[in-house]
Amino acid sequence: MTAAKSTTNKLTRHRERMRAAGLRPVQFWVPDTRAPEFVALVRLQCQALAKDPAENEVLGFTEQAATLIASWE
Repeated sequence: MTAAKSTTNKLTRHRERMRAAGLRPVQFWVPDTRAPEFVALVRLQCQALAKDPAENEVLGFTEQAATLIASWE
């Protein structure tokens, strides 16, 4: 048996066990964060937020909440 067939069989058995446990596979598609268009859009949104007076309040709340997590550094 080749390595590819062995891997395929392992994956098939794993999926069968998961389905037997009442689970089903779900696939999520998310934006490619490496794409230049994504980077440009995030930069634009961050610049817009920097001018929003409510942003400082939200950042303060987030930083305060993070201090409540013991392992947060």
